Amino acid sequence: MAAFTFELVSPEKILFSGDVEQVVVPGTEGDFAVLKDHAPVMSALRPGVLTYTDAKGTSETVFIRGGFVDATPSLLTVLADQAIPVANMTDAAFTAEVELATASLAAASTDEGKRLAAERLAQIEALRSQLVH
Repeated sequence: MAAFTFELVSPEKILFSGDVEQVVVPGTEGDFAVLKDHAPVMSALRPGVLTYTDAKGTSETVFIRGGFVDATPSLLTVLADQAIPVANMTDAAFTAEVELATASLAAASTDEGKRLAAERLAQIEALRSQLVH
């Protein structure tokens, strides 16, 4: 496979910057894969798992709380609200994520805000059941 540049950035730091062969991104409309020469696209991210395969064929998985993705034919940039390697996501970390999502749901003042917060809470709980054993 042909490689392209991928940058995974959180508010705290750049988590990864280098050549990759593929990245699977948790978009708001569903997961999508990005390869070299991908059509330009921008999307919001939902809570989910981002997986990238580096140029050596090694795959890494990262929990993404949300954010934005910008893809061009030669560069993919993910600006994550929070990004934590899945190996570091403990039950306690997911409990904190559920508490944040529950607080957002309680604070939502519009029907649309409540719907979005409820979706986010459901997504995080589904991830928790898949990733924490």
